[in-house]
Amino acid sequence: MYAVIKTGGKQYKVAAGGKLKVESLPVEVGGEFEIKDVLMVADGADIKVGTPVLAGASVRATVLAHGRGDKVMIFKMRRRKHYRKTQGHRQNYTEIRIDGISVA
Repeated sequence: MYAVIKTGGKQYKVAAGGKLKVESLPVEVGGEFEIKDVLMVADGADIKVGTPVLAGASVRATVLAHGRGDKVMIFKMRRRKHYRKTQGHRQNYTEIRIDGISVA
């Protein structure tokens, strides 16, 4: 059984017991929460698709850790104009574990 959820403006395919890194969430480490934005649930050949979200479906998850991703360097340059600009960015993330998928 797997589901497609939406969190942080992105969509993820998740299954029970799986771990993934999502955009930063305001939940403490060890805390449990529910994701209500479930777009699709598939159990073998039985597939349920929402329009856009599936009513009554939810995914339970536990926060494992908070962290910051790898540094991404942004470099801008205009040739022959003596213009160079370098900037770095590290995106915050929350690592979660999927505990279960429920469909009403």
